[in-house]
Amino acid sequence: MTGGTRILRIGLTGGIGSGKSTVAATLADLGAAVIDADAISRASTAAGGAAIDAIRRTFGDAFITPAGALDRDRMRTLVFADALARARLEAIVHPIVRTEIERQVAACTADTVVLDIPLLIESFAWREHCDRIWVVDCSPETQIRRVMARNGWSREQVQAVLARQATRAQRLAAADVVIHNDGIDFDTLRARVRAAWDGRRLPL
Repeated sequence: MTGGTRILRIGLTGGIGSGKSTVAATLADLGAAVIDADAISRASTAAGGAAIDAIRRTFGDAFITPAGALDRDRMRTLVFADALARARLEAIVHPIVRTEIERQVAACTADTVVLDIPLLIESFAWREHCDRIWVVDCSPETQIRRVMARNGWSREQVQAVLARQATRAQRLAAADVVIHNDGIDFDTLRARVRAAWDGRRLPL
């Protein structure tokens, strides 16, 4: 924290292909401390990660690679088909991620911390830890097109991911700030992010 100013917690979210990572990088350039929940989750399931032993006990050796990391492809297939398995995995990983986020927030020296959480809208626990919720928004068709081009996925694969995420309407209903990222260039997106950043402490 700087100058005695209370740390402002911004929860940043957006569906797959929305441009959330670009917005997060821009906010970091503007001086925010960005905490990436996905990066923490990936670290916890890498070889030697904090979640590996519990995943092995819960799901078995078949879900751990020879290198000692989570077999992401195998687990992704399982949790897409089995809601209970998804809940069991989340019960392992989410508390680890939450603890590490709080540790990083406590160590933050910036006056604004951005919690980059893809599933923020789906989790009431995360939303309660944010002063503001910022949503990066675009149409589902734009999401599909971007992810197909970026990941080489089929339309059906992207649609399957979208079906497991909050809807566009749900994200917009929860948003304090919406950053529209549809049909614009990079400079325009950065300008919109900067405008939101400059007004981040204004009353809603």
